[in-house]
Amino acid sequence: MQVARYYNNRDIRLEEHPTPQIGPGEILVKVIASGICGTDVMEWYRTKKGPRILGHEIAGEIVESRSAKYKKGQRVFVSHHVPCSQCKYCREGNHTACETLHTGNFDPGGYSEFVRAPKINVDHGVYVLPDNVSYEEGTFIEPLACAVRGQRIIGVKKNHTVLILGSGISGILNIQLAKLKGAKVIATDIDEYRLKKAKEFGADEVINAAHQDLSSFKAERIIVCAGALKAVEQAFQCIDKKGVILLFAIPNVDIKVPTLDFWRNEITMVSSYGAAPQDLEESLEIIQKGKVNVKDTITHRLPLKDIQKGFQIVVEAKESLKVVLSP
Repeated sequence: MQVARYYNNRDIRLEEHPTPQIGPGEILVKVIASGICGTDVMEWYRTKKGPRILGHEIAGEIVESRSAKYKKGQRVFVSHHVPCSQCKYCREGNHTACETLHTGNFDPGGYSEFVRAPKINVDHGVYVLPDNVSYEEGTFIEPLACAVRGQRIIGVKKNHTVLILGSGISGILNIQLAKLKGAKVIATDIDEYRLKKAKEFGADEVINAAHQDLSSFKAERIIVCAGALKAVEQAFQCIDKKGVILLFAIPNVDIKVPTLDFWRNEITMVSSYGAAPQDLEESLEIIQKGKVNVKDTITHRLPLKDIQKGFQIVVEAKESLKVVLSP
């Protein structure tokens, strides 16, 4: 089968790879759609683990099953990371801190024609797509679930003012989700195309952070969706007393915290990594019921052979939101 092996953002090689053989309790999935995640283009994070076959936002069809739970022909989303459900973190409801979740993966990766889902993934990370959810929409189950988890952690609720710094795809998903909860949403970016899209997808107000001072804005909840130190500094300026800052994206540098402000105003800053099974289930339900529009965030559809072009589009971050590949 054909796979795309990642070396760096400018070196992704199409190669031949043996089609995985499945064992007891496992399934083999033909990948129909695979989304490019923003984390896949973070070279400082990816190259040290490479070369490898990336891709984790996948939906496809089961072509072989040795599991009693699933059968050939079913349309599914498969989660690449699943918790053990037994360690102390899982028992306390902190599934994304589970070491199994951090180390587990399917074989070989979503940028390939076929994926083998190990038994633990089959038992805890396979979701049958409802008839009204397309394969492309299925690729959003994991990224939307990350937003679901993040907003649950910081307790976004009705009448909150939520400031979302960065209006790429993660920002757009967070905008829609915060609006779904009844919050007022202010979104920022430094790109006019993305500001336009933020408005189209429900932001009450949009601000060009490159041209306008944000220090006069105060928000109870701030979600940092841009991996830039400047965005974190803006979050410090705009957080209200007793407010919470969520590092949904992170800069590749250490952050200097204004300790006095945090102490006097009782500010909280938290991070969020990945998604747990309950988040994935909620995400799928939201997509199935059409409560969040994921389909229209897809700006580019490419075959797997054009993955290098897809990565270039994501890295350049111009007139694009979501790139989906079709192996």
